[in-house]
Amino acid sequence: MFVPMQTEEIHQEGRRARRASMNVLGQFSMVFGVAALLATLFTAWTPLGLMPPNLAAQVAEFFQAGDVEQGSEFPTPTPRPRPLIGIVAGHSGGADPGAVCADDGLTEGSINLEVATRVKEKLVTAGFDVDLLDEFDERLEGYEALALVSIHADSCNYIDDNATGFKVAPALGNNSPEKSSRLADCLSSRYAGVTGLRFHPGSVSPHMTEYHAFSEIDLSTAAAIIETGFMNLDRLVLTQQPDLLAEGVAQGVLCYIYNEDASGAEGN
Repeated sequence: MFVPMQTEEIHQEGRRARRASMNVLGQFSMVFGVAALLATLFTAWTPLGLMPPNLAAQVAEFFQAGDVEQGSEFPTPTPRPRPLIGIVAGHSGGADPGAVCADDGLTEGSINLEVATRVKEKLVTAGFDVDLLDEFDERLEGYEALALVSIHADSCNYIDDNATGFKVAPALGNNSPEKSSRLADCLSSRYAGVTGLRFHPGSVSPHMTEYHAFSEIDLSTAAAIIETGFMNLDRLVLTQQPDLLAEGVAQGVLCYIYNEDASGAEGN
């Protein structure tokens, strides 16, 4: 004989059914949340997006909790800062254009800016943050970077047939002069190899060794100055192959950063 359920029994059955449904939904939400977290971690696992050191513990705590509170948020990896490099375009951004060729008005500043801009592009492509700085840039005061290189060119006057080639000088007054010396060695080695120009011996002047930016930047910043060639006898390569010169400088910076062999460097 069929006996209808009492009203209270019906209400109890309804509550049990709702609790079971909510339990299933809760478990599904937890699984979905874990899957989303793992997908985020795998997506972010790149050289410039590393997992924070405490994230593994937080993931373990999540699993141990056995439940996920509604609206909870998980930490996401953030890109680590990229190493910073400073490139000074000598005699740019001011009234002093540097050396000037009397015949056509070609300025050292224009050559330096063209080469420095290309150096920046190459180093950015290699994965670094790069500041392109003027000769007397206010940012140079206390400037901190992995390395700083100031790019210049030499006189447009004819001196003699030997006035051809490049020269490099390191900043030796900082906290780690050996780092600046290694940067200069790398620049000499790679620039000579790429451009085919030779190191010009015996012509590194006090204007290079006592370069003003060396005393302005932070003492922890390795620094060097390079004169990429003479605007007289090396005019052709300076004006028509700036990308070649920039490649030599960029490879020199990368040689220093990656601690590559700089043996064979001349003049330092």
